[in-house]
Amino acid sequence: MEYYELHPETPQLRFINKAIEVLKDGGIIIYPTDTVYGIGCDIFNKEALDRIFALKADASSKLLSFVCPDLKDISSYAKVSDYAYKTMKKLLPGPFTFILPASKEVPKKLWSKRKTVGIRVPNHVIALTIVKELGHPIISSSVTNRAGEVLTDPLEIRTLFEGSVDLMLSAGHLSGTPSSVVDLSSEVPEIIRIGAGDVSLFVA
Repeated sequence: MEYYELHPETPQLRFINKAIEVLKDGGIIIYPTDTVYGIGCDIFNKEALDRIFALKADASSKLLSFVCPDLKDISSYAKVSDYAYKTMKKLLPGPFTFILPASKEVPKKLWSKRKTVGIRVPNHVIALTIVKELGHPIISSSVTNRAGEVLTDPLEIRTLFEGSVDLMLSAGHLSGTPSSVVDLSSEVPEIIRIGAGDVSLFVA
């Protein structure tokens, strides 16, 4: 596995470009977000998606979210109501995963049983630069150990995933608190998970 240490606020673009090359070649990367480290690939590469499903034993039973660069891009992959748009405009980029009805652009492997998808626009320059330059969303699945515990130490992550991931971009220790998950697929928002994001907007 290629391993690069980046400055979290002014990351070296040459290392991000290496990650993009790996993604374009169908590889898997580990990268930092505004909450935890994510393991991801280009959502349109079937072979890479299969590798992530194999790595994440619980992936087939859970909703895998993905990173978009901005609100405009979200509308290409999900059906966004006026309410959902106004809500996301207030909170993104930020530590939230929003569940929305999937569009036909999204591979069905990433749909939930309710035909929804999870969308992230993290407030982190590395993750956003990757998807902007790649031109496609990437999977956003928390890096965990075999017990399902979120890992925050880059060196521990490197040791555990050596040989199974192609490249890792390290930005030091992260918070370890995952994103808040809010379902905006219907007229009434539903808080699925309380995490790093402030969900008070959705509490009556």
